[in-house]
Amino acid sequence: LHGVQSAGATVLRPFEVASERVARPFRDAYGWFAGLIHAKSENTRLREQVDRLTYQATQNATAARQNADLRRQLNYIGSANFPEGFDQVTTEVISRPPSEFQQQVLIAAGSSSGIRLDYAVVTADGLVGKISSVAHSTSKVTLLTDPNLAVSALDVNTNATGLVGHGEGHGTLTLDRVQKSQVLKTGDTIVTQSWKFENLSSIYPANIQIGYVSGASQSEVDLYWQAQVTPRVHFDSLRTVIVLIPKPRNRP
Repeated sequence: LHGVQSAGATVLRPFEVASERVARPFRDAYGWFAGLIHAKSENTRLREQVDRLTYQATQNATAARQNADLRRQLNYIGSANFPEGFDQVTTEVISRPPSEFQQQVLIAAGSSSGIRLDYAVVTADGLVGKISSVAHSTSKVTLLTDPNLAVSALDVNTNATGLVGHGEGHGTLTLDRVQKSQVLKTGDTIVTQSWKFENLSSIYPANIQIGYVSGASQSEVDLYWQAQVTPRVHFDSLRTVIVLIPKPRNRP
């Protein structure tokens, strides 16, 4: 029996070798495809994981910036510079200006928070603008850089007065209607000038920072100074703002 088995094995060996040679490429191909499918699946999983981690990192960075911004606003609210006679609503900016000629942002607070038309809007840096439209839970803020907005202003260094409004370039302001008899100097600080006449009064509290004089000139034919103001507020990067709510005795 042992001899017969050995002879049978010898006879069948060429067939085994041949079948092994024939089958090996198929096994190799199957292994390659199986490995490729596994690699693609692993790659997809890793990409999804990277996307999740990237999103989480972005959210964390955004939250950190918002937290720092809110801390600055809270420090301003608690400081001696915060306007007397006003409460505040601190809220998030949820949309950007639609165009250079419509400088408005949308904020996440409205009439339900006590916000009304023409309330002043500020940050810890200075004046942002005013409320121009109010809904239940959102409001529209017209920025100081809007061509249709002007603010009574005061040079705290020389007591020169005028109107601050939209400037020639993007994000710039002008100081207009300053009499030539008054004095303006480059670097002077410009703030809001509050006023009251009979039943009318300014919607902006006094001494809110606006910016500083970055250039001033006059000619013999001009009636007023030609002055440029660089704003303190960075309008392109607003994240949170403070809406000033007049206390009952100060409401018009």
